[in-house]
Order: sequence, then C-alpha cells, then structure tokens
Amino acid sequence: MTSDNHVYIGGLGIISAIGNNISETIQSFKEHRSGIHSTTYLETRHNHIFPLGEVKLSNSELAQRLNLSPKLSRTILLSYHAVLETLSHISMDKLHELNVGFISASTVGGMDKTETFFESYNQDSESGDLSQVIHHDNGKATDYVASKFGIHDFVTTLSTACSSSANAIMLGTRLIKANQLDVVIAGGVDALTRFTLNGFNSLMILDKNQCKPLDQDRQGLNLGEGAAYVLLLNKKALTFLGLSSSVVVSGYSNSNDSYHQTALSDDGQGPFLAMQGAIKKANILPGEIDYINMHGTGTQNNDQAESQAVKNLFQDNIPPLSSTKSFTGHTLGASGAVEAVISVLAIQHHFIPPNYHFNSSIEPFHISPVTKIQENVKLTHVLSNSFGFGGNCSSLIFSSL
Repeated sequence: MTSDNHVYIGGLGIISAIGNNISETIQSFKEHRSGIHSTTYLETRHNHIFPLGEVKLSNSELAQRLNLSPKLSRTILLSYHAVLETLSHISMDKLHELNVGFISASTVGGMDKTETFFESYNQDSESGDLSQVIHHDNGKATDYVASKFGIHDFVTTLSTACSSSANAIMLGTRLIKANQLDVVIAGGVDALTRFTLNGFNSLMILDKNQCKPLDQDRQGLNLGEGAAYVLLLNKKALTFLGLSSSVVVSGYSNSNDSYHQTALSDDGQGPFLAMQGAIKKANILPGEIDYINMHGTGTQNNDQAESQAVKNLFQDNIPPLSSTKSFTGHTLGASGAVEAVISVLAIQHHFIPPNYHFNSSIEPFHISPVTKIQENVKLTHVLSNSFGFGGNCSSLIFSSL
C-alpha cells in the first residue's frame, strides 16, 4: 500500500461518561476513574438499581455550551458536541472546497424526547407536544449535524446495533479509498433512554454493580451514552488542510455469524472472522498486534465468544488487551467510535488503557486483561472490536506511521 492510498486520522472528538473531550478522557484512564454511577439525568424507576455510564451534563447544559436549543434530542446534542471537537482545528471554508462526507451511527435516535411525549399522550390523546417526536428516527441527528456544519456531499446513517459506528468508520475508509470522497467525519452517537434500559433489563444482561468485563465472575453490562468521531482524510485533503497525521486506518473487516438475534455463536466464529479479515487487510500478522480494545461487554455470552475467538486467532501469543466499557459503559451504537478514538489516543499518547475491575480469568482461556494503565508504550498496530446483535461483527486496525 503506497502512502497516497493511506486513510489518515486527522482529528478526533469524544464525549462520554469519563470526559467531555479528549484530554478529560485520557486523564480518566490515568486516574483510573470510571464514569459509571447512579443516573442523574435519566428519569427511571431503576435509578438506584442499575449503574449507568451517563454523560455528566444535562440537556440544558449541553445546549448552552453549544448555543443550540435545549428542545433538541440528547442524541443531537451529544453528536454535535463531539463533531465540534473533531473539526475544532479545521478551516471550514477550506474543508468545503473538498468532497466531504458525514457518516454517523445510532440505535436510539431521538427516543429520549419521544418517551417524554408519550408520557402525556398516553394519559390524554389530545395532549403532548408533537415537536418532541420530530427527531425520533436515527437519521435525524445525522441530518441535523451535517446541515449545521454545511456537509452535503455524502450524508448517511448506519444502524447495525453495537457495531454501528465501527461500520461507519469502515464505510468512510472505503469511500476514501475508492476516490469517492476526500474527507469523512465518521463515528456515532447514542443517548441513554428508558426504552433501552428496560429492553436490556428484559434480556437479564445488566449488572447491578460496576461491570467486570473478561472476568470469570462477570454478571452483565452497564449501559452508557456518548458520541465519538474520527476525521478521515486522503493525502490530498491532509495536505490541503495543512494537517499532519501519524495514524492511519490500516485494516477493517465485517462478518456475521447469523447465530442469534441477541447473541454471538459460542465458538466465536463471527469475531474470529472479523479480526482475521482486518489483520489480512492490514497486511500484517497476528503477532504484530500490540493491543486489542476488546468489545468486552461483561455479559456471559459476549466475553466467552470473544475470548474463544482471540484464543483461536492468537494462540499462545495473545497481546495486551482490555475492555474500556468498564469505564464508559456500553454506549451501544456509539461504542465502536468511542473505542476507536480511545485506540487512536493510545497510539498517539503511548498508553494502554486498563480494565477497571478484574479478579479471575475466564476458564478455560486464562486471558488476563491489563488492570492498570501502561504508559510510555510504543504501539504500532491496535485492534478494536465491535460486535452487535444479530451477529454483526466488525474489527478495525489503527496503525502508526
């Protein structure tokens, strides 16, 4: 692969339970500070039962920061916040001279506002503010943010459950490689809603305490919320915008094991094929991966299947790995992008993020995650996994130049 065919990372933006920007996110890992607590802003009967990874800003506070209306869905506000950081160092006038795409992913859309509407409507069909439902579907947040930033060349929304924003980054990379676009802002967003919380509770896969991904005694996941985006560019755009980059998207792959609506196959075939395909695309060997950001939800099924896949692929040479969902919570459609940003930051700032909790490894794999941040570590190739309901499995590889 020649340098002109690289897809460069030229910017990052993130907001989650562990920070409202890049610097706060890094600092949370350094201080081993999880963002998972009892909810403050989501009104639910489960408030003190299930801890959540909630962004530490209300809708009003987000709107005030962004000079936007607090009547907008939380999904829109979080997405706009993260894109603003992603493009904070870019000349928008120069950006608009290029072919630019915006690919965002989500699973809940503006459901937070829809829930509020139906509280009134269910009591009285003549009541309820219909303006609360206009941003309900997933694509509304994408369209709104794209319009605010003047992006019109290519705008689309992906929703493939928890692999959604990893697939957004993959699609953006492919469009640039195919010379269809010069620049893509790719990632995803999801806000906490009662519908999501109740749905996962019905599946009986929520932990009532801080989750313990990759642990033999794991009890389930903690839901989270957030938004994250990467700025993808070809060489022409990188030079034209006066940017420098030391990280590229080198590998990517999507597979589907078609096993179950809400579970991976026990043998981990889907995750195995996704990781194997990404490594092949990057033209490297498994032994060259320096760190794996695991999907690592903390559920019985996911961690068993992913561990099996890692063991099958890497055999006895398993690289350092961890699940950062133990800090942010599982941000669903945003998780692939949240963890992609963390993976790029790990390369740029020379650290390996840890698991928040870990006691004993899953039998019979005996895979132990990193438990304390490792700093001053040179990372050349980082693998990031995102696996969704329906068996939709995606892996991304980010590499330093």
